[in-house]
Amino acid sequence: MPSLSKFLSDNRGLSEKEADWLQHLVGDWNLVSDLLRADLVLWIQGVEGAHAVAHCRPATGSTVYYEDPVGIVITDEQESSIPSLLAGAEPTREPEPIEREGREATGLLVPVRKDGRTLAVLAAESPLSDGSRSANEVHQHELGRRLLRMLESGAFPIEGAPIPPRRGAPRVGDGVVQLDANGVVRWASPNALSAFHRFGIDGAMEGITLAELSTDVLQSRSPVDESLPLVLMGRAAWRSDMQARGGTLSLRAVPFTERGVRTGAVILVRDVTELRRRERELITKDATIREVHHRVKNNLQTVAALLRMQSRRMKSDEAREALSEAMRRVSTIALVHESLLQGSEEAVHFDEVIDRCLRLAVDAASATVHRAGAPRLTETQVEVHTEKIGRVGSIRAEEATPLALVVTELATNAVEHGLSETGGTLTVRSERVGSHLVINIEDDGDGMGAAKPTGLGTNIAITLVQGQLGGTLTWQVRPGGGTCAVVDVYLDPLSL
Repeated sequence: MPSLSKFLSDNRGLSEKEADWLQHLVGDWNLVSDLLRADLVLWIQGVEGAHAVAHCRPATGSTVYYEDPVGIVITDEQESSIPSLLAGAEPTREPEPIEREGREATGLLVPVRKDGRTLAVLAAESPLSDGSRSANEVHQHELGRRLLRMLESGAFPIEGAPIPPRRGAPRVGDGVVQLDANGVVRWASPNALSAFHRFGIDGAMEGITLAELSTDVLQSRSPVDESLPLVLMGRAAWRSDMQARGGTLSLRAVPFTERGVRTGAVILVRDVTELRRRERELITKDATIREVHHRVKNNLQTVAALLRMQSRRMKSDEAREALSEAMRRVSTIALVHESLLQGSEEAVHFDEVIDRCLRLAVDAASATVHRAGAPRLTETQVEVHTEKIGRVGSIRAEEATPLALVVTELATNAVEHGLSETGGTLTVRSERVGSHLVINIEDDGDGMGAAKPTGLGTNIAITLVQGQLGGTLTWQVRPGGGTCAVVDVYLDPLSL
């Protein structure tokens, strides 16, 4: 089924600005749906007739559609008022009896206009009620009808007002307060009254300015959002949080206008105390984790520096080489912790780690080579180019450390045993499909022939691949000369 964007982009009768207006409407029309307790269907004119391009179900009542109506086409020959309304006819503004999927319902058609032009038709359809409406439903229905009148005149959705973020956004079911043009409370739903009572506002609210009621309980030492007074008075279509006594209310104001004059507002209210508390805990946890990674990185760099100093004091070449290898491995682990500092999650962008592992492997592998682009220390040094092909993407921190060590060990072996005398190119080729990752570490040197790789670095790489990563490590003869080490693992999925 095509998306709303596809429907609108394919409609040549709508300009880009008009299409954006309809997108803005669909992004915020759950407010109208919840107030009216009705399904909303958006119809636009197409080549074949009127097309249903978007649908919204109410969160406060029953739906009349079991199947999504998006994609239905009404031709001009069919008995319906929608094509005539799309052509500019005036609506009846009264609900009419309809039938949806074998059930009786009522439908109200409202033209969606902007700058005097009909862009679409909004159908508000709700199941037929068996009994009388409660006072709460009557008030909410009237508020919804006021928004429909604004929709018809081009005043809703409110121009310039941002679409509210989903996280913690209040909806009609959370609580509704109706204000007049002066910000005085005219009616509040039971859920809204409960939220304000928990917040610290006692007694009746009707007949009193909402800003006055809230000012008495606001924490004087807590920072207050600059938009809060405008929201409490219903003067701006905005969202704001209000905090007092350890509780937090999320407020959203939607002003009512008639012929460009503000006549009141509806305030949606939600108690988000627990949500904000958890958000603060996550922020604190994230800051703590970053600090831990920072300290671990610094400590590992200190250990690497001490190993480097100790290796310079060694008189034995074997001892000096062993300390240098230990220094390189510690530095590789430090790279992973430094990468974790850059992101907001416990995941590592491993392609950046590979770049640094390659530089580290070439620089620390042998005194007989130098990295391409780096200064040559002696005239006898050969040059090694590094190349990275493909992408690994993000992986879990628990897998990044052993994988980084494996890549560094294999890259170091490739330089020391394949390129230290002839120079050449060291290539890391990565291919990832879902959780399956294959990394090839290749060199175009002399090759190892039939010899089997040995040594401490090889044993470390095999142990890490098989033990911690649950994969395989094999060596192949590279076509055209050289050696290729193949790491084949299945990664754990990232937890979002």
